[in-house]
Amino acid sequence: MRSKMFVAAAVAVLSLGSAALAQPAAGASSAERIRAHMAFLASDLLEGREAGARGYDVAALYAASQFAQLGLTPAGDDGTYFQKTPMVSYRSADQGRMVFQNAKGVETPLVAGEDFIVASNPAQAELAVSAPLVFVGYGVVAPERGRDDYKGLNVKGKIVVVLDGAPRAFQSEERAYYRSARTKRLEAEKRGAVGFISLYTPTTEKMRPFAESAKHWRSWNMTWRAPGGGPFVVAPKTPGLGTLSVQGAQKLFEGAKAPLDKIYADAAKPEGVTPRFALPGRLAVGARTEMTDSESSNVAALLEGSDPTLRTETVVLSAHLDHEGLREDAKPGEDRVYNGALDNAGGVATTFEVARAFVESGRRPKRSVLFLLVTAEEKGLVGAEYFARNMGGRNVVANVNLDMPILTYDFTDVVAFGADRSSIGPAVRRAAERVGVALSGDPLPDEGLFTRSDHYRFVEVGVPSVFLMTGFQNGGEAKFTGFLKECYHKVCDDLSQPIDYAAGAKFAKINYEIARELSDGAERPAWNRGDFFGGKFGGRTHVADR
Repeated sequence: MRSKMFVAAAVAVLSLGSAALAQPAAGASSAERIRAHMAFLASDLLEGREAGARGYDVAALYAASQFAQLGLTPAGDDGTYFQKTPMVSYRSADQGRMVFQNAKGVETPLVAGEDFIVASNPAQAELAVSAPLVFVGYGVVAPERGRDDYKGLNVKGKIVVVLDGAPRAFQSEERAYYRSARTKRLEAEKRGAVGFISLYTPTTEKMRPFAESAKHWRSWNMTWRAPGGGPFVVAPKTPGLGTLSVQGAQKLFEGAKAPLDKIYADAAKPEGVTPRFALPGRLAVGARTEMTDSESSNVAALLEGSDPTLRTETVVLSAHLDHEGLREDAKPGEDRVYNGALDNAGGVATTFEVARAFVESGRRPKRSVLFLLVTAEEKGLVGAEYFARNMGGRNVVANVNLDMPILTYDFTDVVAFGADRSSIGPAVRRAAERVGVALSGDPLPDEGLFTRSDHYRFVEVGVPSVFLMTGFQNGGEAKFTGFLKECYHKVCDDLSQPIDYAAGAKFAKINYEIARELSDGAERPAWNRGDFFGGKFGGRTHVADR
């Protein structure tokens, strides 16, 4: 009975969205359509849209119905709008065990939830590692800067200990690359490390308190299943073992060559150069991971290009459809739904409006445009990675990503991560000018936002990409930072927020202008010559002069 009621309610709200779609294109009606889409996607009915759960599946059906009404071609599997995404769900089976043994052989057990958070590992259900420790500072290897934090150190057969983050002197998007645990673990694996430990710093503690992170030690993670059926794992020979708090890190540095307080002070300087050395002791780690196969779907719809030659090139407009699901620790009577209104029902609603703008313009783009709503972004950009690495021969030339626009104020500027790295940059600037908003730099470099949304999985396969967020002008700083502090990944990210749907319509217009210019341009989007990410990943694409 509950399932029948669920479906009936879904159909009723689907009809609400359909009615909104029938309205003519205009500023006010665009805002109302965004309101209608968000009302459905962020409703309690969808139970937080967690990837692999039924609420997400209903959201995916809703999305497919909107694309179908716009007359877009199904671009998923077997003539449908759905690209099946096989996944492995995994989480820690218990809080794990860490025991530090100092140079004198004295053992100190670390306290789970206070000193450390154990890492789950989809490659091994049972993990036991006991090895000496080597501290490598930030663990940065940046040849273009002449920097190698491993220089002079032997980490083969040892556990690498690294500081969270990256030096402040690095350009913000490059800093995001170097602070990524994926980047750091790959470097450790190249050198034969058998484990990876990340240390909280005072800066990390200010951004996301360790005690808050520790509450989520049993949260489910996901990765996609490779063709052989096993989980896709980065750096499988150097598993992440866990994260230590500032308090826990102090225990590892007992008798070290330099005190941890000095290391933190050195790390906070612009270049972030710290002493690096073998720690006088070893660490024993035990971890158990529970795993289960799961499945979800990306939703994909195509507007085929009109140019006989350029139609073979595809511009992807992406947004993540999933959110965090249901709060497991909610007490009776407490709100337990992570509705994800701004994160990312707003981005999905924006995507629908961009698609509508293309269709109602009466002028097909020269290049093909693929509207892609991805799953499991909240689990590690999984759906986007699966699509990017399984594109089925599509010639994807650019990606424009829409994630968590803060639509609670009339924004007057936008931040475009990645825009200045490719020929997408001029298109973004012109689009902003046409809509009457300014273009601003990254206001939150410590957050590493460039590597934390779906566009980055396209970057990693060589596709020039851009990710827009609403900016800090006109009260935006207070709105954005307030949201991060109060409602990001919390149950209050719901429709009770003072959402400005007209701001949503304006955000959609900017993204349409960008996508239109990229799809109609004579030259395919390309990395700027000498660009950092173009050099790292851009082998598949040609490179443009700045």
